Amino acid sequence: MTDSGTTGATAATPATDTETVDVCIVGAGPAGLTAGIFTARAGLETVVLRAGEPILRRNAHLENVPGFPAGVNPRLFLDMTDAQADRNGCDRREATVTAVFEADDHLLVRTDGEEGFRASFVICTSWADTAYLEEVEGVGLTKRGSKTYVDVEDDGSTGVDGLYAAGRIAGKPHQTVVAAGDGARVALTVIHDSDVPFYHDWVAPERYFTGRGRDVPPGCEEIDEKERRRRERESMRVMCEYFAEPHPDEPTQHPSVAGE
Repeated sequence: MTDSGTTGATAATPATDTETVDVCIVGAGPAGLTAGIFTARAGLETVVLRAGEPILRRNAHLENVPGFPAGVNPRLFLDMTDAQADRNGCDRREATVTAVFEADDHLLVRTDGEEGFRASFVICTSWADTAYLEEVEGVGLTKRGSKTYVDVEDDGSTGVDGLYAAGRIAGKPHQTVVAAGDGARVALTVIHDSDVPFYHDWVAPERYFTGRGRDVPPGCEEIDEKERRRRERESMRVMCEYFAEPHPDEPTQHPSVAGE
């Protein structure tokens, strides 16, 4: 069971219903969700595909994530990240990806259902399945033991225009915060490679830029004290709701153990 639950590629033909999006992200673990948060917030129409349960949900307790001094329930962490993706405009779907292939100036993503996606950019975060990429000419795959990784440049790009990989599938260390950070970094590469002006995810105090005669950077905004307080109160309320009660779900045991 992986972040994407993908299966082997089949014939490279479009699905019955093909939607056009700017960014299609395969996998909905920390890398995929974080990438989606960044691209969607930058104004790129983003769909995140998940099939199966992210590996992180198996963990008993999540440590080493900034902002949680005593750690956090990993299922709660994923629920909160799902919600953040939704708030930023991601379209999250349950879908198993079976193939990705090139078509003119875009990429086609095929699923095992009737829906498929025509995307300018595809970000693969589906640890540990690369089978759906095996028919894509120009994508390098490296096998290490029982795992296969996507060969990427330093910015997360592959040998195919518009196709990127982030997180464990790109050979990054098996840590939640590293995967999330790599998803963000690769998303910034996608934003840079798109027609969207480079953006900052800052929210600045009123007149921080304009008071110095400067334009507010793309993706940034200035807010007054009233709005700053409103947002702070909302963030406190939301966090209190999430942490009001223990998470109801138990960890999912590793399949090799669960089957004994």
